[in-house]
Amino acid sequence: MRAGGLIGTLVLVWLLIGVLAAWQRDYFSTASPTCARAGDIALTVLAGPLNYAGVNPKVGECRLPEPSQ
Repeated sequence: MRAGGLIGTLVLVWLLIGVLAAWQRDYFSTASPTCARAGDIALTVLAGPLNYAGVNPKVGECRLPEPSQ
């Protein structure tokens, strides 16, 4: 198997485990999405299997840029 295919498969499995962890934490069930909630979901998905080792990534405060006047 090519190294690129193996790495791609590992990355896909890593991200799927992160999506599973976010789903188990009920991040997808809230009706009102916020910037902090989206950040929590993204960090949980990127952390992947580390979520099951005790990592619980959170976005404390989210500041979006304001349009210029």
